[in-house]
Formats: sequence, C-alpha cells, structure tokens
Amino acid sequence: MRKLDQLLIENPVIGAIRNDEDLEKVISSNVLVVFVLYGSIINLKDICEKLKAAGKVVFVHVDLIEGLKGDHTGMLFIKQCGAPYGIITTKATNIKNGKKLNFCVIQRIFVVDALSLMTGIKNIQAVLPDAVEVMPGVASRIIKSMENQVRVPIIAGGLIQTKRDVMDSLGAGAMAISTTNRELWNLS
Repeated sequence: MRKLDQLLIENPVIGAIRNDEDLEKVISSNVLVVFVLYGSIINLKDICEKLKAAGKVVFVHVDLIEGLKGDHTGMLFIKQCGAPYGIITTKATNIKNGKKLNFCVIQRIFVVDALSLMTGIKNIQAVLPDAVEVMPGVASRIIKSMENQVRVPIIAGGLIQTKRDVMDSLGAGAMAISTTNRELWNLS
C-alpha cells in the first residue's frame, strides 16, 4: 500500500460516510479514501469488507463505533475484524494503541479558539499521528498557521460543502479534505 502522503496527494477528496446509504454511494463514487464515521462491533466487518471489495482505502473513526472501547483490545478487534488501512480518533490513547498495531493513524482535532489550537498542536507533537484532520475544514487561516508547526499531512474536515471550500482548504495547505457531501466525492 502506498504511503499516506502519496495517497492524499493523488486523492485529495475523501468520502466520509455516516450511514448505509452513504456506504452504497461512496462505493460507486470516484473517491479512493473513505472515512467510516458510523457502525458498531456487529456491522463493522461488513462495512469494511464492502469498501475494500470496491477497492477503497478504509479508515475507521474508532470513537464513533458503538460497543467499542478504545483500549488495546478494542484496537486489536478492529484490526482483526475490519482490517482497515487506518483509524481516526480524537484520543491520544487510541493513537498510541493504533500505532502499536501498525495502523495508519489520523488525529482529529476541533479548533474553536486559540487555546484549542495551541492544545491541538501540542497533542500532535506529543503523540505523532501520521496525519491530522482539522475541524472545521473551512478554517483556512488555521490550517495555514498549523502547516509550519506540525510535520504531518493536514486533512481539512467539517463544513466542506462546495468546490470552493475544497479549493480554499487545499490552497491553505491541507493535503486533502474529508466531506460527507456526496456531490464533492466525484471531484477527485
């Protein structure tokens, strides 16, 4: 499998799915990378298998999987059950546990003010994820200010609704964007 940097450069639009209807739509879309933002320990394997059968690169947002605890055993369950390429999480312990299991790990941070930005940068520097997803993704100035402070790819996510939002985020320094807006999935 290609390195994450190369995947994002070649596929800057990421499909973020929240339900089974999104799953079916993303399978027939042009996006290669998919963020799974729903599911449970009961259906996670099926979701991952469908996406991988369609040739998609799968990341599971472990904080959003019902019935899953984000400890080492929970990460091991995801590895054995769904075998995604990587995970997404807001939690430092999940990042550490995911890295131990050789997942590609994306840290999601929410930037609502200067303090959350500083805290997010410190956390990124401390746990060293493979990439960071900055939310909301329409915060181009925030992405620009982070670009020189973190040495991992930046993915803009949240509130990306138009092609202009995509271009602004990429222009500000994001390597890719994630969106639930199906109309943007075919931009890649």
